[in-house]
Amino acid sequence: MSKRRPSGDGMVRKREDGRWEGRIVVGHKENGEPIFRYVLAKTQKELLAKLHRDMEIYQDAQLTEDSRMTLGEYLDRWMEEYGAVTLRPNTLRSYEQYIRCYVKPYLGGKIVSRITRLDIQKLYRKLKKEGRVHDHPEYGYELSDTMVLRIHAMLHRCLKDAERDHIIPYNPTDGVKLPKSNYKPKQILDREQMDAFLAAVDRNEIWRDFFYTELTTGLRRGEICGLMWKDFDEHAGTLKIHRSVNVPQRGELEIGETKTAQGRRTIRLPPSTVQRLKERKKHAVSQWIFPEPLSPEKPVRPSAAYYWMKVLLNEAGLPHIRFHDLRHTFATHALASGVDAKTLSGILGHTNASFTLDTYTHVTTDMQRAASDVVGGFLKNLLGEELNPWQGNEKMEPAP
Repeated sequence: MSKRRPSGDGMVRKREDGRWEGRIVVGHKENGEPIFRYVLAKTQKELLAKLHRDMEIYQDAQLTEDSRMTLGEYLDRWMEEYGAVTLRPNTLRSYEQYIRCYVKPYLGGKIVSRITRLDIQKLYRKLKKEGRVHDHPEYGYELSDTMVLRIHAMLHRCLKDAERDHIIPYNPTDGVKLPKSNYKPKQILDREQMDAFLAAVDRNEIWRDFFYTELTTGLRRGEICGLMWKDFDEHAGTLKIHRSVNVPQRGELEIGETKTAQGRRTIRLPPSTVQRLKERKKHAVSQWIFPEPLSPEKPVRPSAAYYWMKVLLNEAGLPHIRFHDLRHTFATHALASGVDAKTLSGILGHTNASFTLDTYTHVTTDMQRAASDVVGGFLKNLLGEELNPWQGNEKMEPAP
């Protein structure tokens, strides 16, 4: 059997039509035969420059036969083999939409191993300018920066696996210029606003335990809706977060995994929250801690939680915020009151403490000093004498 030609090995010749042609080895088939990349140019000098560039790109790439698939074919396979088994249902649906509406129409027919960083950059510019499927009365066909960033995150993830599997020589999404994120800034309830909101919450018998628990744990909306009584250990004062409730558009409730693996966690509750849940459990008629009021066999719908948050904010005379801002409120006050980032990261179910610090960079040392007098006393009143009842979380075993 002949010796394999290494990736980057090549040849040059002048064609009968006067153009120059070159080829380099970029990988091998399963039977050992080389996979070539062909390059054409008008002059020998131009060809050698192109070959030199490609040799640097494909050196030691060792591409497989799958490198000849189109991007559309690869994305379909990735969704079937990886996406369907690793993505949450809502994320899977979003990825399917991004691929169908925004990627395939522009790059779906191009060979995946030949897609360049420039191709990706042009795609994002095109989407930004005229990527919207339907005309919007305010924005026309212009796609939002946020949507472009989401499409980029999806493509980057898919093509990272393609690079790992030797289907492409490098990830062309690396290094592209991205639009700036236009996410709405976090809105944090201050002490007076918290007092007003809790006063409104306490007047609502159905929702007061729900929102008190949210403000003292910072759970994601789907997580708090998915809590069951078997997750609550009233003797240890702990709560296991094992599941999340989601509702697809015009669909039924979906009860699935938490957002990340780190989302499966056990947290220690403040004494006041433990007491509230113990009292609530005495009158429980459902396996769910917070059941749907008219259908207690089901967990409360996340949309209902959002609706009643707006109602209670309105009753308290407060500006409307996102439900996730209640989580930000908890985290900000916790950091400002001295809870360390590692402990808070575990409570919130973040991947690591550095992500927590990056997310809450607005809680600076100066803010902590300024907030200690205001927020520290407030949290003591709200959560009990122990300022940081969660500090024991870092010593707890993870949920099985």
